[in-house]
Amino acid sequence: MSKGNIYNDFLEKAEWLEDLDAYEKAKHDDDELVPSDVVKRLLSGENKIKVWREYRALSQTELSKLSGMELATIAQMEGGKRTGSVLAFKKIAEALQLDLDDLV
Repeated sequence: MSKGNIYNDFLEKAEWLEDLDAYEKAKHDDDELVPSDVVKRLLSGENKIKVWREYRALSQTELSKLSGMELATIAQMEGGKRTGSVLAFKKIAEALQLDLDDLV
């Protein structure tokens, strides 16, 4: 076997090991993988609370109960009729199991 072939074989195996290492790290990563349709909705400017609520398969009533907020407040925030305080967004983020940054 020539030196060029040994070197190329070595490079190929090193790349394979890097891929395997990346795969193992991704398997144990706590970051949530979000479907592309959800990302597209968020990027298109849809209301973030509504998009995440629907992704979590919650009704407005369920989100209201989980967040300890009034149903009307949730509906108004989703409809753009109310901006909501930082505390309101924090409660909703916790109920949706998100970081506050995901909603603002």
